[in-house]
Amino acid sequence: MGWFSRLFGSSESPKQAVVEPVEYKGYLIYAESIAEGGQYRIAGRITTGEGDSLKTHRFIRSDLLGSEGDANELMLKKAQMFIDQMGESIFNN
Repeated sequence: MGWFSRLFGSSESPKQAVVEPVEYKGYLIYAESIAEGGQYRIAGRITTGEGDSLKTHRFIRSDLLGSEGDANELMLKKAQMFIDQMGESIFNN
């Protein structure tokens, strides 16, 4: 039945965890580590603004850590450092 579900789509959608953002200097940081081979890759996004003026910067790092909590904690520290170094230019293309 799995083959059939993949072919025609399944009514079940994967459940995504709700990530609570951390506010830092007017930016919102979302730690969204990615499970990979029994470890967790550092990933997340930084946002600013609301509605039509919402700006988002997503990133995935090469770092892999043994626990999701450690990966999210390191992501938060890296995002804060990135904000300190780059400021608003984070969102320039």
